[in-house]
Amino acid sequence: MLLSIKSWLFETPSKDCMASYAKSGDNRYLEQLIALYSNDLYHYLVTQSNTHLAYDVSQQTWLKVIEKRHLYQAQTTPKAWLFKLARNTLVDEYRKQQRFVELDENTHLPAQQNEQGNNNSISNINYQAFDSALKQLSFVQREAITLQQEGFSLADIELITQSNHESVKTRLRYAKQNLKRLLGANNEQA
Repeated sequence: MLLSIKSWLFETPSKDCMASYAKSGDNRYLEQLIALYSNDLYHYLVTQSNTHLAYDVSQQTWLKVIEKRHLYQAQTTPKAWLFKLARNTLVDEYRKQQRFVELDENTHLPAQQNEQGNNNSISNINYQAFDSALKQLSFVQREAITLQQEGFSLADIELITQSNHESVKTRLRYAKQNLKRLLGANNEQA
């Protein structure tokens, strides 16, 4: 629904700007790409890390787009290709920080500090509960559910995470089950 609202409210640049940028290297196409995908990319990264790391990885990802534009293949959706670059950059950054271990369904990364101020409004409390529950999921479950919420298909999620179809479906199923359980426990305590 959010994607349809965004496209209804805002005129979006042409989605073939990635192919045009890959061919020409013209910066106006890069600017269109940034306008089209930067917010979604940052949102994905901040759900997988913290605001500072998400900002850094986002910038590194755009630099990789510039460096690797010739590797883009038009049959791949631009957003999926971009998110794959971002994911790989994030994993590399975690490895540099020695915070990344082999990920499976039960691997959890350290919880990130909430960097937002405390606001006692009801919508913020619900957001905080969801954010807290999301951070408790394993990395692969959190990643799969976040990508699905970004509007990616199962095939796109497979491409981005370099996983097979059944693994993606399993991660999504467990993520939804765990979120229901965690949010149910939070609602009972409130």
